[in-house]
Parts: sequence; C-alpha cells; structure tokens
Amino acid sequence: MLAEVLIFVPSVARFREDYLLDRLERAQIASLALLATPDDMVAPELEAELLANAEVFNVVLRRDEVRQLILSRPMPPEIYGTYDLRDPSAYELIRDALWNIVMTEDQVIRVIGNPVRGAGEVIEITMPTGPLRAALIDYGIRILILSAVISIFTAALLFLAVRRFLVKPMRRVVDHMTAYAEAPEDARRIIIPDAGVRELRDAEAALQSLQTQLTTALKQKDRLAQLGSAVAKISHDLRNVLTVAQLLADRMERSEDPTVQKAAPKLVRSISRAVNLCEGTLAFGKAEELPPTLSRFNLAPLIDDVLDSEALACDPSEIVLRAEIPPGLMIRADSEQLYRVITNLVRNARQAIEATGQPGEICVLAREEDAEWVVCIRDSGPGLPPKARENLFTAFQGGVRKGGTGLGLVIAAELVRGHGGALDLVRSDESGTEFALRLPRNSAILDAAAE
Repeated sequence: MLAEVLIFVPSVARFREDYLLDRLERAQIASLALLATPDDMVAPELEAELLANAEVFNVVLRRDEVRQLILSRPMPPEIYGTYDLRDPSAYELIRDALWNIVMTEDQVIRVIGNPVRGAGEVIEITMPTGPLRAALIDYGIRILILSAVISIFTAALLFLAVRRFLVKPMRRVVDHMTAYAEAPEDARRIIIPDAGVRELRDAEAALQSLQTQLTTALKQKDRLAQLGSAVAKISHDLRNVLTVAQLLADRMERSEDPTVQKAAPKLVRSISRAVNLCEGTLAFGKAEELPPTLSRFNLAPLIDDVLDSEALACDPSEIVLRAEIPPGLMIRADSEQLYRVITNLVRNARQAIEATGQPGEICVLAREEDAEWVVCIRDSGPGLPPKARENLFTAFQGGVRKGGTGLGLVIAAELVRGHGGALDLVRSDESGTEFALRLPRNSAILDAAAE
C-alpha cells in the first residue's frame, strides 16, 4: 500500500501538470493562428473550432505589457479557481490533482502559464474540469493496474527468493534436527553447514557444535553406564573375596608374633575399607558417592596410615614420604572418604615420580585457618602436562599416566565437594605439583553438605 501511494500520487500530479501545460500550448497555437490573420480578424466558425480543439473557453495573452483577449466563446460566468503553473510547488500540484479527482461537479477554472518559445509574457486560459477529471481517473486506473502487475511480479520473485534462500535451508535444518533427535548418539546425523545465507550458515555451524558436544557427552555417559555396570559386577565378586581375606586377617590379628601384631591392624582396616566400598557401590547402584558421615577425629593418624600404605609400594630410598601435621589437629569430616581422597593424591604423586626414574619426595601438610582446614599434598615430580591441567577433573581426559583413566582426581574432587569444600591445583611446574584440599569449619555448611 505504501508503494502504491508513493507511485500513484506523484504520477497523477505530474500527469495533471502535463495535461494543463498541453492545453496552454494548444491555446497558444490557436492564438497564433488568429494573430497571423490580417487585422486579427477570424471567422466565428474558425474561432469556435480553434477553442474546441484546444478544449478551452477563452485565451488571454499578455505581450508587451498589454493584456489581450485573443479567443473567446460564451462560458459560465463563475470561475471556480485559478491555478498558476509558472512555479508551482510539489505540494500544490499533489493537492490540486487530488482535489480535481474527488470533485465530481464540472467546474470552470483559470490556468496561468508561460508561453513557449517567448511568444509572450503570460498566457491565461479558462477551461472545464470535466475532461481533466476523466483523464486523471483514466490515467490513475492505468497506473494502479501497472502497479498491481509490478507488485504481483515483485511478490512472486520475493516469494521464490524467500523460499529458495530461507524456507528450504530452514526446512533442511528442521529435518536434520528431527533426524538427529531420533538417534543423537549417531555421529552421522550431525548437520554439515552448507547454507548460502551467512546468518543461516552461522546457525548451522552453532547447531553442529551443539550436536557434536551432545553426541560426545552421550557416548561418554554410555561408557560410564557400562563402566558402572561392570564395577557393580566386579564389586559383587570382589566383596566375596575380601570377606575371606577379612576372616584370615582377623585370625592374623590374634597372632602373638610382634611383627604380625603390628601389621595386622592396618591390614584389617584396609580390607574393611575395601569391603565397605564394595558394599556401598552395590547398595547405591549408580556413579554417585554416598553422603559423608561427619565426625571429629585427629588428622595425624589418618595421614600416617595413608603414608604407611603407600610406603609398601615404593622404595624408601627412592621416594621419601613425610607428613607435617600439627599435633592434636582435629577436623570434622568423613574419615573413610577423606582417606580415599588423600590416598588418591599421594598415589598419583608417587606414580608421577616413579615414571621419571629419579628420586623424589612427597609431603602432606595441614593447617587450621579461621574458616577452613587446609591439607596440602606436595611432590617433587615432573609436573602436569598442559593437556592434563586443562582437563584435570574430567573423567577419561585428565589422566597423565599411560593406561590411566583420570578417574582418581574426579572421584577425589567429588568427595571433597560432598563435604562442602574444594580441591584445587595450587601449582604444577618443573619443580613439582601441589594440590590443596579445603574443608569448611562452619558446621552449617558441613551439615548442609552432608544432607
């Protein structure tokens, strides 16, 4: 509609101006015929014919400062309006053209203009508005028909362009999404961007990235589900084996051999932890840890127990294990879960040092601050590679040792989060690696974490 208005209104106004200028030119030609006769005398029949051909009532020409009625015939006495075409504005032309169209009654108007080729100073004509209105309506209808044809043609081209460049690519994206939703684990159904429109191509690229990440996550979760099933089966059989080992360890504990009496309690505790872990895995039945059972205990004996267990797996002359724990440091946590966390960190440090073939040292330090307990595990190993640091707490991606799964740190971080704390990598470079285990002292935080 806006295009119709912008095309129709100026076109009609210009047509009206050309129509009136044409009548002025015809009137001027008719007046020249009169001026060419001797004594400016012309037969009444010829004068009437000239005015009829020009479609005017009379012609007034001003030459040499003299205003002269050149041609005339009887006309209605009243003139409706005067229109000056010597220097009209666009607004006046549009206004007058619209008024001539809506005015249904036939009127007589005066039109003033400049004669062509310097044939005078001013030329005036009087004419009826009926033929002008009929010509304007006829021209307007032709303009409307032409505009409608152009609009239909343009709309058809626009429809085809939108269908070709927008609808079909969007339908293709929808079809890909539908097909992908049916089997998101199938990497062959991931969309390949090929849209010609840049914005749609960017949308396809974003969708491709999202589908790739989702497919990878689903495959990883599927692997974890299979792993969980396998762990449950292994835990079931392992529990039976450990039960027998626990019975034998109980008998060893009653032995009178001093060496056996010293080692038996640690063996019994280790087997008990393994049995409890197997039972917890079977009871829980999924890859989440049980809520921590909080209690206050002295940290030093737990650290000594961890270091003594790891000392059995390494040469004391190659790897030095030591603890710097303030005497009587009491913390509130789940002792079994904390044992697993520190064991994972110390074992990772030991294996990293052993992989270098060089001697090294592992030190466990602890301190009490105003808001938290901090346990640090330092080693003099080779440090973590950049890839391992980027995926440190991601299952199956943060492993450093060949054949490792990277689950140790994931499990440790999950256990610490269950306490409301955090496990952070403090540093890792050529001089060694340090992890910091932070447990909150606030009872409300610990109780909420346990719940």
